[in-house]
Amino acid sequence: MSILGKAALAMWWDMSISNRSEFEDWHTHEHFPERLGVHGFRRASRWMGADGSEGVFVMYELADHEVLGSAAYAARLNSPTPWSTKLMPEHRNMVRSQCRVLESAGFVTTRYALTIRVSPSTGGLDPLRAAIGRLADDVPRRRGLAGLHMLRHETPPIAPTTEQRIRGNADQTADCVVIATGYELELLQTLSDGELGEQSLVRMGAASGTVRGLYSLSCSATPGDIA
Repeated sequence: MSILGKAALAMWWDMSISNRSEFEDWHTHEHFPERLGVHGFRRASRWMGADGSEGVFVMYELADHEVLGSAAYAARLNSPTPWSTKLMPEHRNMVRSQCRVLESAGFVTTRYALTIRVSPSTGGLDPLRAAIGRLADDVPRRRGLAGLHMLRHETPPIAPTTEQRIRGNADQTADCVVIATGYELELLQTLSDGELGEQSLVRMGAASGTVRGLYSLSCSATPGDIA
């Protein structure tokens, strides 16, 4: 399993271009070290919209799903720093999925990432997972591509936090997340239009109405990088 653990926290939001420089400074030099200091956080990665848009995609790879309900993590969420308190309201349209890893093959931290937020149709989760698993046997070996992963949201036992309150709106969630990674943007787009296209996913067991985006890697770190 290439994701470093059995769980992952996947997040999307919009950050205005005018605030991007300070945001990346804070996120790299304060927020990543803070999160990676929590036991069970194994890798933090940030991607920005590949087309230069306001979109941000962040994923934390976790030892297990219990990390998301741990006292140590809750303490971080309820004690934001002054810099975090300043920038949290700039996180617009937050989607925050606290996930178990269902499938993972190949690399995670490559130049580009395609993310697809999807809900299974009634009775469709197992067929969808099986279909993504079959693709994961092949996609990471293709030219220009490097990994394929599937996550499933499960709400942990944790009360609403100070950080959520500062952001001002209730976080949305994605039921399932499919992530494809690679180093050629055009080939990820081809995958998004074809085998992972809307109609293909519906045939696999997904409900219609997927949300997808292409992102370029900005920063990735493990606890050893910030020790």
